Amino acid sequence: MTAKPPSDNSVDEQGFRQLWPVLLLQRTLPGHDQANPVLEQSILHQEAMHEGLTTDYAQQNLFASDDPAINWLMQCIHKSAADYCHRAGMDYAIDWTLQGWANVNRLGDYHDPHNHPHAYLSGTYYVRVPQSRASLHNRADVRPGCITFYDPRGSVNMTAIKNDPQVEPEFTVVPQAGMILMWPAFLLHYVHPNLADDLRISISFNLIVKSPTNYLPSQLRK
Repeated sequence: MTAKPPSDNSVDEQGFRQLWPVLLLQRTLPGHDQANPVLEQSILHQEAMHEGLTTDYAQQNLFASDDPAINWLMQCIHKSAADYCHRAGMDYAIDWTLQGWANVNRLGDYHDPHNHPHAYLSGTYYVRVPQSRASLHNRADVRPGCITFYDPRGSVNMTAIKNDPQVEPEFTVVPQAGMILMWPAFLLHYVHPNLADDLRISISFNLIVKSPTNYLPSQLRK
């Protein structure tokens, strides 16, 4: 029997969360304790060879590597994407390509609000997350190292009424090492500044559907 989506924005037993009209996947990958130290070493080695590793994301594909840890993550992403599509009601095979890049964020680094054009699904996997903040005199409401997603329905919260489960215009996730997030590529999101002396290392990715016209809904076919 297929599980029903949760009625609020809590995570269900499979790691799915219903946000607005958007499905967000949030789960911890089994085996991350063994894989993450290897991934971290590989990413830092690549950064030493390529200074613009984090910013030149369009010019690289991390998953072209034959590194066993990278291959492990690639298989986990494919499995999570298949689970995502199944949960969204797409019970058929979808042919996609996977493109990924590493992010090494030091003290003060962040990513502006953005989406991922030309992709169908996007996501992030967390390799290393700082456990404490630097001794900075920041406001108490800052969310260092977090990722925030924004309701794509502009100003819809203006019409919210009592007990509306989708009243919040944004949703923030506190990352943990080993966590994978996946969402529709159009969804606007913002990576808050790293306010720790420690590194925050993640791997972002896009799933790009091959021959997208093959998957057009019937009402759009001519």
